[in-house]
Parts: sequence; C-alpha cells; structure tokens
Amino acid sequence: MSTENTKIVLGKNQYGKAEVRVVKITRDTDRHEIEDLSVTSQLRGDFDAAHFDGDNGHVVPTDTQKNTVYGFAREGVGSPEQFLLRLANHFTSEFGWVTGGRWEAEQYAWERISAPGQGKAEGHDHSFVRKGQEVRNAVVVKDGDAVQVISGLNDLTVLKSTQSGFVGYPKDRFTTLAETTERILATDVSARWRYSPEAVANGSVDFNKSYDDVKALLLEGFTEGYSYALQQTLFQMAQKVLDAHAEIEEIRFSTPNKHHFLVDLTPFGLDNPNEVFYAADRPYGLIEANFQRESISADNDAWDGITGFC
Repeated sequence: MSTENTKIVLGKNQYGKAEVRVVKITRDTDRHEIEDLSVTSQLRGDFDAAHFDGDNGHVVPTDTQKNTVYGFAREGVGSPEQFLLRLANHFTSEFGWVTGGRWEAEQYAWERISAPGQGKAEGHDHSFVRKGQEVRNAVVVKDGDAVQVISGLNDLTVLKSTQSGFVGYPKDRFTTLAETTERILATDVSARWRYSPEAVANGSVDFNKSYDDVKALLLEGFTEGYSYALQQTLFQMAQKVLDAHAEIEEIRFSTPNKHHFLVDLTPFGLDNPNEVFYAADRPYGLIEANFQRESISADNDAWDGITGFC
C-alpha cells in the first residue's frame, strides 16, 4: 500500500536538561545551611517547526534551562516542590509558546557533624555528613493552568524481625516455597503521593512538613500489627497517610521483597533457632500498588514518565 499521501503529525513530545546537580550553601550567618538537588526540566508546547522544519525559533536551549536552575537556586530552594513550581511558572510565563512541562527533583539530605570537642554538640556550623536513609523526590507537571505535584521517596530500607508470615497461597507442581507464620519482612520502600490540585493551587501545603509527616506515618504503618503479606502491609501504610492528610489524593508503592533465608547450620553441629539468615539480593519479589480515594479518577497523566510504579 502506498504511503506517499500519508500525513504525519507530531504526537506527545517534551525536551529539556536532565539531572542538573545544584548545591546551594546559605551563608547568612556563621551557621551555614546546605541544599543539594538533582533537577530535570522538560518543556512542552508549540515545537512543531523545530521537528518538521528545523526552525529553532521556539526552542529554549537546554543550556538556558540548566542556567535557570542555577539562577533560581541563588534565591534558595525551600522545598523541592516549591522550587519546581517556581521553575514551571517561570518557563510558562517567560515563553508564550511553552504551555506546560514536567519538572523533577531528587534531594539529598545532609546532617551536621557532631563536634562536642569544639563545643558543637548540636552539630558543627559548617561541616556536614550525608544522611543515608532515603532520597527525597518531587515532580511538578504543568499543563496550561492545571498543576499537579507528586512527592515521594525511594531507598527507604525497612525490616521487621518478627510478626510476619506467608500462608494460604495456591500451590501447583512448581511450588517449593514452604508456608511460614514467622519470617523476616524487609523491603526498600519507593513511595510517591499526589496532592490534590486544589491544595496546590491555594498554597495550603507545607511540603517540607508534609514530607516529614508522611515518612513518619509510612514507618509507623510498617511496624503495626501482624503482616500476612507485603501487600497488606502497604495498605496499612497507605491508610495511615490518607487518613491523616486530606490534601493527598493517592499514594503509590514499588517495593522489592528482600528475602531472608534461614541458614542450615546442622552440618556444623549447630542449631539455628531462627537467628542466622542469608540475605538474598536476587531474584526478588516485586510488589507494586496504588491506593487512592474512591472519589478520584483512576488515571492521571501526571504519572507519565515516572517509572517503577504500576
């Protein structure tokens, strides 16, 4: 079949500068503050001429986007969400053909080094050590006047040494896993939660306070009660967040099941009363789930481009 008269149109597209690493030191006093982010900026809008005609009249250089990140950092970050909102508002107001975009950030946390010998038991004024618990992240998606904000974290490693089991599952000729009512449950939590557009629009969300509280609720939910499966534990964690934060509409998880297998010590003449384990890194179970308020739509395009979540 001839395709000579087939009209080709431009579908979804975006472009920008990825992973701009920016470190901001605030030196207003002798006690310095540090903010450390990796920022990605991607613009959406009228870029047909660039694709079809090689006309770059509407192509804001990715280098300009990088420099804008640095320029805005001069005024401080505050929270990654607010920083991304500032970038979104800037690009969509500065360039009339930019109708929206997607801005993403990872934030790396630092804490002050304790120096009691220097009289700095509360932490040194200008010396820091990287915190190792988790990486905070944020995404802002702007389409015209509609703005969506998704916050989250990844690599939050948690473990409970008891009060977990796995029984009652279907079995066939390939099943070798033995049922157990006593096991280690461990995972690396990746979680993302989306705020209601109304809460974002009216500026009622303190993103730093919300992040700290959601993280605390996730950890608390992980500890509570007996876990019959990681899926059920994720529901308990989600329920605590959604019950406490009316401004959050949904929360999504991607969690590898970090298996711990009991080591057979009988060849060495030793018993093993559920104390010595082999921590396997692969293969692993991968559990993903989305918990949302019944009143919202199941699909939201703000999640486009966020990998690792169903």
